Order: sequence, then structure tokens, then C-alpha cells
Amino acid sequence: MSTDTVAEPTYGNWRRPTRPGLGSLGLIGTVAVFGGLVITLLISLISLTAALTVLVPLALALLPLAVRTQDGRNVYQLVALRVGWFQRKSKGSTTYVSGPLSQRPGGRFRPPGLLSRVVVKEGRDAYDRPFGVLHHRSRNLYTIVLGCDPDGGSLVDPDQVDTWVASWGHWLSRLSHEPGLRGASVIVETAPDTGTRLAAEVLPRIRDDAPEAAKAVMREVVERYPTASSEMHTYISLTYGAPQGQKRKIEDVITDLAIRLPGLLAGLVSAGGGPAVALSAERIAEVVRVAYDPAVAGDVLEARANYGSTGLDWDDAGPTATVEKVNAYEHDSGVSRTWMLTLAPRGTVRSSVLRGLLEASPGTRRKRVALLYRPIDPATSARIVEADRRAAQFMATSRRGMVQARAATEVRAAEQTAVEEATGAGLVEFSLMVTVTVDAGGELADASVAVRNLLASARLLMRPADRMQAAAFSCTLPVGILPWEHTLVPREVKEAL
Repeated sequence: MSTDTVAEPTYGNWRRPTRPGLGSLGLIGTVAVFGGLVITLLISLISLTAALTVLVPLALALLPLAVRTQDGRNVYQLVALRVGWFQRKSKGSTTYVSGPLSQRPGGRFRPPGLLSRVVVKEGRDAYDRPFGVLHHRSRNLYTIVLGCDPDGGSLVDPDQVDTWVASWGHWLSRLSHEPGLRGASVIVETAPDTGTRLAAEVLPRIRDDAPEAAKAVMREVVERYPTASSEMHTYISLTYGAPQGQKRKIEDVITDLAIRLPGLLAGLVSAGGGPAVALSAERIAEVVRVAYDPAVAGDVLEARANYGSTGLDWDDAGPTATVEKVNAYEHDSGVSRTWMLTLAPRGTVRSSVLRGLLEASPGTRRKRVALLYRPIDPATSARIVEADRRAAQFMATSRRGMVQARAATEVRAAEQTAVEEATGAGLVEFSLMVTVTVDAGGELADASVAVRNLLASARLLMRPADRMQAAAFSCTLPVGILPWEHTLVPREVKEAL
């Protein structure tokens, strides 16, 4: 008898990007500190009172930059968030009404908020299959959505799981070489099974001359099976942007994306994604419609089962009415709350770390877990890796005589990252968002407790997206909304803060 045991692989070595600057001030704060000190010293040569007059306001202005929350936000960012919320609330922007009886032009049910200026076109790939393209006119971005049915991890050898993870990492590293790619997102949506598909498959096949006991058993299976099962959908959205200063016709963009689709789909299949296809414009509209109004999920599935399609258009995929609150987002037949990632798990994790979070949660109408990726080009990746390695070595050598366990771990992680990047691995920034939808606002408290328990088992630290629930809800939809592309302050300036 063999007593050899197979060690289950672990994964990790992700690092938070190093913020340049002095302490928690950031680059802008550090430049302001040294610039202010130089100016103060020059003024002190003339008058000490004038120097104090400059130094005190400067210190008061820089102090909010040094005070930060656990997720790295300073006081100015917190104040800007609250000021923006009160401005939207005073203008009535937190309430949205559409349809023939609203004041919206056209009387259609267009999606609100960040999706209000999105236009959906449709193209054909090399196999003459339709795929939808979402054009974000405000940012001149184009999004395609891929749907897949991943293989489960149950009864799968650890070697096979490790192969899937390696293939997924290769697919992500390939995104860094995709021309014009701004970001990608992976959305896993779970919901209780409505039973529509099972009924459409089983009930028409029951023969009239079958025994009554057999027919009763099949009808009972159709009736009771959905109460203990759930449905799961996985979507991958890829958002592309045109080079700066270059204007392209949307027809040319669709042709370019049609050429890239076969390679992207093949990479997903090899990474354990199962059958992968590009979603048509109608299918994208159906996903958005069900997200805003979960009560129509059964009707959508029934229409597809009976007629093959729903005929739903993007201009009718939005909700009838929505109300954004501080910690919730009310939309048609559901109430949602969204959480954002604050801190990824420390150390290493196993491949099943997110299994509980991805599975359907009892007491919720729908749940979406969105992984957001921002690929970094190879040249920038090399600079970031070398900067992190130098910073880790400096911190380790400047703390002699103290406990250096964490510093030594940081050095080893930085060195390993540098070696992997030099051998061809890609570098991406990632984040995670979770949206939970329930039937009524009174159920959000129980859903929040359930989410906190799931986050604890996944070793994740997240916070609610308070005062921006509507925008966060849109980010977890498979429509290509990238948070860093829809901010008033440029991403480079925010990183310098």
C-alpha cells in the first residue's frame, strides 16, 4: 500500500502597489511638504511672522492627506464623496424614472446612470455567430461580453486544478499584450433556480399513456427540484479603447473584435472555462433586464424556451424606477447592496478560497461576484516590479534590531515577482466587488451578515460602497464598466494622492 500524499497547491504573492512619497502623504503631499519647507525657509530670512503665516496653513492643508482609513483613503477623498452625494441628492439625481409616463425622451426603459449613454451594436465573428458590442460614448470605449460554463472543482485532481490555474494566469498575461485593452472583468452570478428550463424539458416529454404513478413522480420532481438548486452564470467582459487622438468607425472596431474573438474563446476553454461563446446584443440586454428586475427572470427563461428568443432591445433593458440611498439601491422588484475589496488575503490561499462566496446564498434573490482586472503593459510592469523590489529591500535594511519577519517576507515576495516578470509573466491590478439583491429592504440586514461570514471564510476584507451604490451596482454587471475610467479625477492623480 502506498502512503504517498499529494500536497495541494497554494497560490498568492499578490502585493498592494507601493505608494510613492513620504509615509502616508503620497507623491503630491510629499512634493507639497518639501516645497512648502523651502518657501518657509526663504521667507524666514525676511520675517519670522510671515514664515509662520505660510507654515501654519500649509500644515493644516497637508494634515488631511496624512490621515487615512484602513483602505487607504484620505480625509479629502472622504469629504469629496459626501459632497458629491449631497449634490446628487439635491439635484434629484438619486431617483430615476423611465417609461412612457416619464420625462425621458422617447419613453423607453433605458438603463440609468453610467449606462445611460451606452449604445449596443451587433457584429458577426468568423463562424457567422452574432456578438454584441457596447459602445460607451462618454469614454469612447468598446466592450464585448463572453459567456462560459466553467468546469466544477469537485472530484478533480489537484494537478488538473493547478493546470487550470496556470492556463488562467497565461490568459490574463496575454491581456497585457492585447492592443487597446483597458480592462477586463469576470462576473459570476448565482440565483435560485426558477425551474422553467427543467419544466420545459420534462413536461412536454411525459406521455399520456404512461402510468399515473410515473407521471406523478415526474411532476413532483419538476415542482420540488428547483427549491433546492440554483443557477450559475459566468461572464467575462473585455473593454477596449481607441488610441489617443485616433478616431475609428464603429464598423472597423467591430471587425477588429471579430478577428480577436476565436483566440480569446480558445484561451478560456483551455483554462477550464468550458464551452465559451460571445453574447449577442439581445442576450446582454436580457442579463441587464433581469439584474434590475429579478422577478422577470422566469418570464425571460420561459420566452427563450418557447420561442427561442425574447426580442428584448437594449433601450428596454433598464428599470422602471430606481432610488439610490446611502447604503442601498432600490430598483423595480429588488433591493441591492454592493461591497468593494479593501484588502486581499495575506499569505497563500488554496484554489477553493472563493468557493463559498461564489455559491448561491440562501435568502438572496441574486448575487454577483465581480473580479476586475487592469492589465499593465510589459514596460510599465518591469518598472513597477523593480521599484517594489528596491522599496522592500530598503525597508528590510532600515529596521535592524527590530523584528524583521514581515520585512523578510516582503523581500522574498518582491524577488519572486521580479523573477516571474522577467521570465514572461504578466502583471495586472485586480479588485473584487460583490452585489447582493433581495426582495425587500428589511432583508438586507440578514444578507449583510451572510456576506460578512462568507468574506471571513474567504479571508477578504471589504467595505460597503456607501453613497455610490448605483455606480457600484453597474460595475458588477457584465457591461464593461471600469471604475478607474469613470472618475472625475484622473487615475494618475488619485494614485499620487
